[in-house]
Amino acid sequence: MTQLLNDIDRLLTPRTDWTREEAAEIYRAPFNDLIFAAQSVHRKCHPANQVQTSQLLSIKTGGCAEDCGYCNQSAHFDTGLKASKLMPVDEVLEAAQKAKDGGATRFCMGAAWRELKARDEDAICDMISGVKAMGMETCVTLGMLEDDQAKKLREAGLDYYNHNIDTAPEDYGRVISTRTYQDRLDTLERVRGAGIHVCTGGIIGMGEPETARIGLIAELANMDPHPESVPINHLVAVENTPLGDSKPLDAIDFVRTIATARIMMPKSMARLSAGREGMSRETQALCFLAGANSIFVGEELLTTPNPEKHEDFDLFKTLGIEPMTMPAE
Repeated sequence: MTQLLNDIDRLLTPRTDWTREEAAEIYRAPFNDLIFAAQSVHRKCHPANQVQTSQLLSIKTGGCAEDCGYCNQSAHFDTGLKASKLMPVDEVLEAAQKAKDGGATRFCMGAAWRELKARDEDAICDMISGVKAMGMETCVTLGMLEDDQAKKLREAGLDYYNHNIDTAPEDYGRVISTRTYQDRLDTLERVRGAGIHVCTGGIIGMGEPETARIGLIAELANMDPHPESVPINHLVAVENTPLGDSKPLDAIDFVRTIATARIMMPKSMARLSAGREGMSRETQALCFLAGANSIFVGEELLTTPNPEKHEDFDLFKTLGIEPMTMPAE
């Protein structure tokens, strides 16, 4: 076992001074050693056999001004996706209640915007407060925010704000040109300053070099404090997007990324997010072994496919995993 992974107890104390070299040493460790360390850390910091089930709803689809190379909601690409207006509040709350009745404890709402506009603030806040009143954990992803907007969302009862950094800084320009890496960090700082939990992660399998996957986890792990929620997405390739012909990532490399995130951010929720539809049951099982403890359930993640709910719960039963019954803190 590599030197960094030898002392499990030392890994339990969150650090924000990781070097790229240390991150690479963890990521490239012998696979069995890596998984052993990740599972050991996971058991010290989280329930061993519980996974949070979240549901994600696209409350405003398509027509986004950003040119994220992975996204079929960008107005820059002709993917056949029809843009829609913001959903009515009552329809969103109806979907949230259905999600809760189906076992979800966390409800996430996503809008394809560059930034939240003043005209939509009140409706968004009504959605948040309505979901919160159901006893569910609330999360939104709405693009960039100003300080006063973040405060308003917090006052409405928002628990988490999702704003992914996507990839390592040196790889970022290959993925998107309409928003800078610093723009993303500035939004996360506003979210943190408003007292909202941070949900930020990235997408792998976009044709990035291994060093970019390592760099992504290092950047996240050096945020002070660590993000409370870290979604790790596998690219769902969409035809007619710039990254649509990316070669799928080897499953072992994906699991390595999950394990590295768990070790370097021991107390964060590691969210196995987009891309599960293309993963085998065995790959998903390895991700849970590596420390993933949250998934999205439901037939769709915004606009991309997701496993049927019965498939997820069948896998849980096979693995002896129980869905978390209360929102994770």
